Amino acid sequence: MDRIKITGGERLNGTICVSGAKNATLPLMIASLLSDQTLTLDNVPQLADVNILERLLRHHGVDTAHDGRRPGQDLENGDTLHLSAKNIVDTTAPYELVSKMRASFWVLGPLVARCHRARVSLPGGCAIGTRPVDLYLMVLEKLGAKLDLEDGYVVAEAPGGLVGNRISFPFVSVGATHTALMAAVLARGETVLENAACEPEVQDLGECLIKMGAKIDGLGTPTVTIQGVESLGRARHSVLPDRIETGTYAMAVAMTGGNVLLRGARADLLDAVIPVLKQAGVDLKIENDGIRVTRNGARIQPVKVDTQPYPGFPTDLQAQLMALMTVADGVSEIRETIFENRFMHVQELARFGADISLSGDQATINGVEELTGAPVMATDLRASVSLVIAGLAAEGDTFINRIYHIDRGFERIEQKLSQVGAKIERLAD
Repeated sequence: MDRIKITGGERLNGTICVSGAKNATLPLMIASLLSDQTLTLDNVPQLADVNILERLLRHHGVDTAHDGRRPGQDLENGDTLHLSAKNIVDTTAPYELVSKMRASFWVLGPLVARCHRARVSLPGGCAIGTRPVDLYLMVLEKLGAKLDLEDGYVVAEAPGGLVGNRISFPFVSVGATHTALMAAVLARGETVLENAACEPEVQDLGECLIKMGAKIDGLGTPTVTIQGVESLGRARHSVLPDRIETGTYAMAVAMTGGNVLLRGARADLLDAVIPVLKQAGVDLKIENDGIRVTRNGARIQPVKVDTQPYPGFPTDLQAQLMALMTVADGVSEIRETIFENRFMHVQELARFGADISLSGDQATINGVEELTGAPVMATDLRASVSLVIAGLAAEGDTFINRIYHIDRGFERIEQKLSQVGAKIERLAD
């Protein structure tokens, strides 16, 4: 199994090109199931999760084709992916595919909407919490589907098609909002979503569905109205830049010092993150082609942050911020309000010499003057990259194991960081 080796202490200088957002790409790919015509996606990142989902879509009968980058080509632009679901040949999503990635479960909504039947495996456990699927099932029941649980599979049927309804979410859920959007666009009549997720990735999915012919109002607000249509057509859509990758590399620059342009980054997607970084003493400048991040000399300043649904501080940047705060000049506090088990990186950061204590949903980080390289193990996608950030600043060598977590959501991370001066390499065991 591959490992990453980092020799810390190098300042970062140059340009990092921000990839397309993983959290937007996956639902956009799944949306191809809603039409018998081709959906073309530009700026698709090369990630393990994208490959897993592509396998599942092919299982359902989706033809896929890549206009990929040539070997050695700049990472500035992602792949172009063509998805054609002219004929759905199988409405069962098997356990061996769904279990590899929870987002695979989202095929349930489009399959029921278009084929009026689906059999999808429950996704199984998750390293960062239970993340139940009951809200997804509630959505389909509200739209008229009949649901049964058979041998670990959800069987959903709507013989006459789905019917629009008012759906009020008890709490904000990105996955359930994705499911509702994709199911309701082909339902008869009007669907109103209340307390819908407002994340940019949800908006990106909605904008793509509109290009395909859907009628959706209120994207980006808690109340979204969908007028069902009989069918969707072909469309071309470019995946928005990854705000989590942007924030991650901004924190890497803050951790090491230096001057890096995050090309393609959009500041409007980071309204809650930029003020926190500025409070920590990081300089950020919005330029025509991205965001420039600089830090020269002074210690990182401590911050207090609660993770919240968008537009609040994203839970997907909590681990990275914690890594940054390990070397702050004072005491920082981070409260995790989204996932109940998302502090597993704390034990690994402690191996670098970090001083972190936990009490319920709150972490208290007492900044230390320096970290020391260590062998560490990734526990989930975002936690794994927090170890990269720590390793970039740590004295000596750091070895990160189980890096398949990183490959799920960060495109060629060692190549991007080495291009701006980091001493980082992938080691094949």
